[in-house]
Amino acid sequence: QMGSGFKPFVYTAAIDRGLTPTTILIDAPVSYPAGAGRPPYSPRNYDGKYEGTVTLRHALEQSRNVPAVRTMDQIGARLVLEYARRFGFQGPMEPYLPVALGAAEASLLETAAAYAVFPNQGVLVKPYQILKVLDRDGNLLEENRPQLREAIRADTAYVMTSLLRGVVQRGTGAAAAALGWPLGGKTGTTDDYTDAWFTGFDPDLTLAVWVGHDDRRPLGTPETGATAALPIWMDVMKAYIEKRGDRQNPPVFDAPGNIVFISVDRVTGQPLSA
Repeated sequence: QMGSGFKPFVYTAAIDRGLTPTTILIDAPVSYPAGAGRPPYSPRNYDGKYEGTVTLRHALEQSRNVPAVRTMDQIGARLVLEYARRFGFQGPMEPYLPVALGAAEASLLETAAAYAVFPNQGVLVKPYQILKVLDRDGNLLEENRPQLREAIRADTAYVMTSLLRGVVQRGTGAAAAALGWPLGGKTGTTDDYTDAWFTGFDPDLTLAVWVGHDDRRPLGTPETGATAALPIWMDVMKAYIEKRGDRQNPPVFDAPGNIVFISVDRVTGQPLSA
């Protein structure tokens, strides 16, 4: 299960439906009917606390559960699943609100490919493992080339990239900020600590890390994405950055021409006066 690693796809659908990083969301207790004879579904935040009104950016950076569920309810669960399919997720997903918190399952390869859409300006690249096959004389027998498909608009991808950079700069993935490199990503943790994720990227490379047991035994408390998966991700990314040898000239996330930058109050989301 993806845990909170699925939230970016909820917010991608929301951004395309007119929400912005400064849209105010409600982080307060809520219950939804779950059908005849069943108790209502009452999502809770990981820390058991509620912050009232928060911006969409803050909700994602701090991985607040209730705002994500409320957002999925607002825009429609079926729409969110439609977006998940655009990102290449193939496994079973039902249009139920717990999917907003990662109740659905996904493979590590699917997740890495899906997150790569954000820094790749909205383009999904179908993963492949064999580049080419040559015979003993060097004759080309088979060659695979990237299969590209536009999953989301480039401007939406850039907004989501910005939001996921905030996760690394100020949120649940803040430990990765120590690498001093342009990075974005998201933690993922399941309720029973069976799955711990961190999936992230720079402008050129996307890397996904999952920690868990094949038989779905719990990892133990509190083995979250930030404590179990993120350190591994950082070790690999640190080696990658050092191998590049251009720390003084890092790559950049290119913004589409229709992106407008405005300074806002981080709490209220309101524009700051010049």
